[in-house]
Amino acid sequence: MGRTRKISDDDILDAAERVVVRLGAVGLSIDAVAQEAGVSKARVVYDHKSKSALLEALVDRKVKADLTHIEACVEAAVDTPHPELFGRIASAEKILDETDRAVAMAVSASMSNDEKLQRMMREWTDLDLKMMASGKRPKAALMAYLALSGFFCTELFAFHTWPETERASILDGIRSIYLSYSDKT
Repeated sequence: MGRTRKISDDDILDAAERVVVRLGAVGLSIDAVAQEAGVSKARVVYDHKSKSALLEALVDRKVKADLTHIEACVEAAVDTPHPELFGRIASAEKILDETDRAVAMAVSASMSNDEKLQRMMREWTDLDLKMMASGKRPKAALMAYLALSGFFCTELFAFHTWPETERASILDGIRSIYLSYSDKT
């Protein structure tokens, strides 16, 4: 008699990521995830009551992973002029993969009619904005953060990707926005 395989919530979310990478946001369904994970549809529904709840859990996991990465980068940037900003810039040095892009597209496609996803993204943005305002030269930090956000979204949604050397140069330019921006209004 074989052993029963234990399936964790992470296994189901990993399967959801694979479905989104392979089929896009429109292909994300309870059935597709159950098939990809090798579990019954009832198991996926038990853990995630709907496609929307499944996507929310996927986004929540991605946001938590990103926040952990950003936190480590902020800690490493403690000796910079604005650790919160410079840590976020350092976190953007990580080249995005297809999973990051596919999940972002799925979120984008679902945002217009999912209030909980909108709230999650607003809270994440509000946290970033609060961190920009918390250090020295908050207006300079905000300007650099907005440039970083534009750069990041351009690559995340695959509108354009830069070679690694150009990426490094762009991120250095964003750092210099902070260093050279006049806070006087």
